[in-house]
Amino acid sequence: MQQSSGEKAVGSVRLWESIVALLFLVFGSAVMWDSWRIGARWGGDGPQAGYFPFYIGVFIVVSALAILYAALRMDAAEGGGPFVRRGELKMVLTVFVPSIVYVFLIDNPWFSLGIYVPSALFIGAFMRYLGKYRWIVVAAVPVAVMVAFFLMFEIWFQVPLPKGPLETALGFG
Repeated sequence: MQQSSGEKAVGSVRLWESIVALLFLVFGSAVMWDSWRIGARWGGDGPQAGYFPFYIGVFIVVSALAILYAALRMDAAEGGGPFVRRGELKMVLTVFVPSIVYVFLIDNPWFSLGIYVPSALFIGAFMRYLGKYRWIVVAAVPVAVMVAFFLMFEIWFQVPLPKGPLETALGFG
C-alpha cells in the first residue's frame, strides 16, 4: 500500500533506534543483575545457575550500546528521515493490539480463558475485520479449526494445552 509523502511521520529513525537501544540496555542490565543475584560465577561443581544468562545479558548490553552509538552518530539525512508514517503504523497496530489482547486472554494473573476460546475469537475477528467474511463463515471456521486443534493436541498427541472455563464445563479441565 503506497503511503502519501505528505502523511505525518511518527518519529525519526534516530529517535526510534535510540529508544529501542535504551530498552534493550535496560533489559540486558536486568538480566545481568538478576543472574549475578542468583549466582553467575563458576562454582566447585561447575557453572552456577546465572552463569550463562549473565553472559547473554552482557551480549545484549554490548549490542544495545553499539546500536545506541550508531543511532546517535547518524547524520541528519540518514537519521532524520521518518521511521514510520501514521498509515503504516495503523496497519501494524491493527495486528499488534489484537495479538496482545489474545495473549492476555490465554493466560494472565486474574483469569484465563485457555487457548481454544481466545484462538477462535482471534481467528474470527481477523476474518471479519480484515477479510470481510460473512458472519456465518466467521462463526463456522474458527470453531471448526479449534475443534480440529483440540482433537489433534488433546486427544491424538495427548499434549495438554491451557484450558479455560468452557473446557472445564465440558469435562476436559
